Amino acid sequence: MVAIQGGTYIPLYGRDSLKVTISDFYMDVYPVTNQEFVAFVKQNPNWQKSKVKKLFADGSYLMNWTSDTTLKEGLELTAPVTNISWFAANAYCECQGKRLPTIDEWEYAAMANENEPDARKNETYNEYILGWYEKPKTFNNVIGSTFKNYWGVYDLHGLVWEWTSDFNSVLMSGESRKDVDNDSNLFCGSGAVGATDLMNYAAFMRYATRGSLKAKYTMKNLGFRCVKNKDDEQL
Repeated sequence: MVAIQGGTYIPLYGRDSLKVTISDFYMDVYPVTNQEFVAFVKQNPNWQKSKVKKLFADGSYLMNWTSDTTLKEGLELTAPVTNISWFAANAYCECQGKRLPTIDEWEYAAMANENEPDARKNETYNEYILGWYEKPKTFNNVIGSTFKNYWGVYDLHGLVWEWTSDFNSVLMSGESRKDVDNDSNLFCGSGAVGATDLMNYAAFMRYATRGSLKAKYTMKNLGFRCVKNKDDEQL
């Protein structure tokens, strides 16, 4: 894990344009890998694909595994684990004495490029992310295959989408939902009104694409990583 120095930032979406304050925290350098998740399900059989409860994962859970503990041929052990529900990702982090990042922690860390902590107005930064969205099957690339950002974190962009802990931190607005809606099925990305920078299409796509998912849903390009509070024991 590496230390992320806290600060304030204005999220792309929210009910208003007030700055959000982020406390110092630690973040995994890489997303959780297939190899690491295999070890997890061996120790926690209730999260194996044949045993997981339907309440906690949909039918595509670990669909790219041939058995409870075996990957399909051609799937890299050091690629990020995908087809993981929020429930499974959350359980994994808890077993490591960690947790999933909040949406604000994730967005705060992910707005950095190689040289600066906030590169959102950098044209090449957004072009890089948009270029990734057009590439197929990056989820089977090994961890560390993208750039190391300002904080020392790899693969926040360019490999897989990632779950966050707080489903309802950004709520939908529209014909069928109101801002007071108590929907708790959102993760790192949600369609919403009030973008602070409408030119930031890369982030807009991230929010919009992920907004409709529920906690038990899985995707072939959706993984996760863990974080830890600074007050916890350092790793």
